Amino acid sequence: QVQLVESGGGLVQAGGSLKLSCAASGTIFMINAMGWYRQTPGKQRELVAAISSAGRTNYADSVKGRFTISRDNAKNTVYLQMNSLKPEDTAVYYCNADIVIDYLSREYDYWGQGTQVTVSS
Repeated sequence: QVQLVESGGGLVQAGGSLKLSCAASGTIFMINAMGWYRQTPGKQRELVAAISSAGRTNYADSVKGRFTISRDNAKNTVYLQMNSLKPEDTAVYYCNADIVIDYLSREYDYWGQGTQVTVSS
């Protein structure tokens, strides 16, 4: 059983900062890509940022220069540092990870439960 547990969401004023964390636990052999997505009511979930196991990163255009994704492989944890937050960043943020649970297994896609980020103007 694998779980992704997010923390760090909350309410912040525009221009402020928040740092999200997501820790993977359970039976884990290897974690490949990890990422953060966000979703607002009535819209599709969208990629915010992703990071490979080697540390290569990818960002949505709307967050480039403001958000930074990082990971600690020893802790099976991915982070999202969000600076210069805007009201349009308000959403539920979801952690995602591509996890191999044992050396005979293929990769599976896991999601966290989501954490609310609200940016007031």
